[in-house]
Amino acid sequence: MNGVTLKVRSLLAILFVTVATTVSGFASTAAGAEGPITSIVGGRKATEPYPFAVYIVDGCTGSLIKPNWVITAKHCNPAVNSVRIGNNDRTKAKSVSVVEQVPHRYADVKLLRLAAPVSYAPIRIPGPEAATVGTATRLLGWGQTCDLPSCGPMSIHNNEFDTSVLPDSSCYKINAGHEICTDNPNDGGDCYGDSGGPQITKVDGVWNLIGSDSRGTGIHCGASPSIYVDLTSPAVRPWIAETVGGL
Repeated sequence: MNGVTLKVRSLLAILFVTVATTVSGFASTAAGAEGPITSIVGGRKATEPYPFAVYIVDGCTGSLIKPNWVITAKHCNPAVNSVRIGNNDRTKAKSVSVVEQVPHRYADVKLLRLAAPVSYAPIRIPGPEAATVGTATRLLGWGQTCDLPSCGPMSIHNNEFDTSVLPDSSCYKINAGHEICTDNPNDGGDCYGDSGGPQITKVDGVWNLIGSDSRGTGIHCGASPSIYVDLTSPAVRPWIAETVGGL
């Protein structure tokens, strides 16, 4: 945003990049290798309130899907014990404790149960027809706004980036059954710290959640498409509904 590149990779993962370590299957050791993304590059500061957007303390992003449930990337810090919600400026957002983490069996997503319900409006997860090729989407996140691992801090402000869904064939090593290939036009997109962040689309004029940031397909944020977990897929949406008590 405004010269900021949005890459969805966890800040925790960045610590291992320089030693060529793989974090939960996300290697960022060479150009062309897959890597978790941290922040949005080439986007802009959030232009709407996004009450469902969640900053995961220790370097990820997430989405409020029920008053007491947040969804984020499974590879994000397993020791996370709090989130911030309710303000695009994370320093002004409400801090809420996390009391339980429920990872998906194989997809790169997990659910965080909050200590108490919050008053902010959750975002709806639609059916699979909302995540088809060509769908216009928007990415959100507090990740880095520069395009290399550890090139800068997490953003204080939530950022947004407009993009669209690509054919699966455009993404290297995508799991087509439960992932979305996401365009990063004009060298912009998710970056380190955006991991777990929302990919949203308008359905009947209302923002709906279709994806959760999983990884990039190169070290430089925005240089190639990114991969989001498809939250609308039969492999993921029913699991979410069962875990949180319905959607």
